[in-house]
Amino acid sequence: MSGSAESLQQLKEGAKRSIDLAHDKLHALSRDIWSCPELAYQETRAHDRLVCFFTQEGGWEVEPHYKLDTAFRASWGPDSSQKGPVVRVGFLCEYDALPGIGHACGHNLIAEVGVAAAVGLRGALQDKALLPVQVVVLGTPAEEDGGGKIDLLQQGAFEGLHVVFMAHPSKEDALYLPCVAEHDVTVRYHGKASHASSYPWEGVNALDAAVLCYNNVSVLRQQMKPSWRVHGIIKHGGLKPNIIPAYTELEYYLRTPSRAELPLLKQKAEGCFRAAAVATGCQVQVEFAKNRFDNMLRIPTLEQLFQANGTALGMNFTVDEEVLANESGSTDFGNVTFEVPGIHPYFYIGSDALNHTEEYTVAAGDEKAQFYTLRIAKALALTALDLLMNPEQLTCVQMEFTQAKNKETEKERSMLAAFTPAAGVESS
Repeated sequence: MSGSAESLQQLKEGAKRSIDLAHDKLHALSRDIWSCPELAYQETRAHDRLVCFFTQEGGWEVEPHYKLDTAFRASWGPDSSQKGPVVRVGFLCEYDALPGIGHACGHNLIAEVGVAAAVGLRGALQDKALLPVQVVVLGTPAEEDGGGKIDLLQQGAFEGLHVVFMAHPSKEDALYLPCVAEHDVTVRYHGKASHASSYPWEGVNALDAAVLCYNNVSVLRQQMKPSWRVHGIIKHGGLKPNIIPAYTELEYYLRTPSRAELPLLKQKAEGCFRAAAVATGCQVQVEFAKNRFDNMLRIPTLEQLFQANGTALGMNFTVDEEVLANESGSTDFGNVTFEVPGIHPYFYIGSDALNHTEEYTVAAGDEKAQFYTLRIAKALALTALDLLMNPEQLTCVQMEFTQAKNKETEKERSMLAAFTPAAGVESS
């Protein structure tokens, strides 16, 4: 698949042209998803709309309800019967919304970027008869809650892919923002109800346990590493002031820069949860979510190629150290990067609004966001072409992926060797 610089440039122009020609259809797709926000694992209309898009495009093999009810897979190019090696390039779509405020994280735009980049790459390659490249689009639900990509990984949905691309809307263009490991935990206290004024001594106060739990975690922060994060809420605190609460519930997110550190933070936090039960005489349930979000492995070659393409298209990547060091979140794309080399850049959408706010919901549906959305889709498609037309670059990506994964594995082994679970601390 080697080619001259001239032929590569011609392919890039073809990719950009294909995306521009599909502008109206892509905008309509994004707007339809934005106008009907759906929560994690419930994205039935978004799923159907995306499946319909690829079915109507023609030439795509479309698999609705792919391994999950609201996931899908669309592919173009040689199938498994093709003789010889086939390079499979994946583009990921997200489309779940947030409760109460809709697409305040712009997942409608993430879906559009994934589709647009795939349309662009196909447009560039469709005249290359028998070229051993397969373009794959995966619809990955439930990023905001649950981790649909992790579910899909466990079911083999990413097997056979050589590289994956997606991009996330933000308030700036960035090659990378810190994506840390994260695990959700729910803590439930069970006490005994009683009249709070007449005979409080007959009760066992589950709200006291919840308050002590919250305070225990707050005190723990003094001994936490600066890069660790623990934040939570009391979801259920009782029914009436004159009834001693028999049940309370808290939810926490635990975050560390790498998944190697997460067991230590979990151990310390769980000690706080259980100590509150001992102090109040309550029973406690500590339930960690089924899926843990991993940190993201970075691939320098991918970032360099993407930066060159993005810059050529007019993207202005932030160099603000405060933003690059502190603006952290978590995503199930991190788990994907431990299985397949990938890139997850961020892009400005024409607004200074912050993600997860009502203002960002408005910005994600604004027509002004379209220019920026299609621009980054072009940058992803052009980066894919760089890899496909220069096999040595793809080889370099694979080598860097192996090195990054080995480094993380060694870090985990080192942490595990020093880790001793606290006595009596068990989680469900």
